[in-house]
Amino acid sequence: MKIEKEKMLSGELYDALDKQLSEERLQARRLLKQLNDSREDQVAARTRVLKELIPEAGEGLWIQPPFYCDYGTNIKIGEKVFFNFNCVVLDVMPVIIGSRTLFGPNVQLYTAAHPMNHKERASGLEFAKPITIGEDVWLGGSVVVCPGVTIGDRAVIGAGSVVTKDIPSDVFAAGNPCRVIRHLEE
Repeated sequence: MKIEKEKMLSGELYDALDKQLSEERLQARRLLKQLNDSREDQVAARTRVLKELIPEAGEGLWIQPPFYCDYGTNIKIGEKVFFNFNCVVLDVMPVIIGSRTLFGPNVQLYTAAHPMNHKERASGLEFAKPITIGEDVWLGGSVVVCPGVTIGDRAVIGAGSVVTKDIPSDVFAAGNPCRVIRHLEE
């Protein structure tokens, strides 16, 4: 029988109040408190905290606090990625981010989801779908990326967009719901 963390990471319904998952989220909250309370000139301290919070991050990760996530350990980040103020990553399942990707302020990435059926939802169980964001992507301020979405390399997502479906590479996309506006040229 699978433990709740295995169910969570495989996209099955799972109990988020499970003891192990609760302890892992608490550890992430402790690290986030250190990160979010750090001063701008405490680069070494921020780097140390980020290496523990997001162990699979490439060189040059810069997160401008405040920043929030569920676990941190389910986030995989390439090199030279930048998160502006107040970003949220609900990393119940993997969130994979390519190198040189930029996140505007208030960007939110949600892998977590709840059943549409009210009886299942009332059970307290939830599930998740992974998010993948390619290399050299720019997400404008207040973009929301929904569970299960993939955004292709070099895409630009306009501020305030709600990305509910996959976005291909080399496009500018915007809106609610987000849709391709035009293709980008080299």
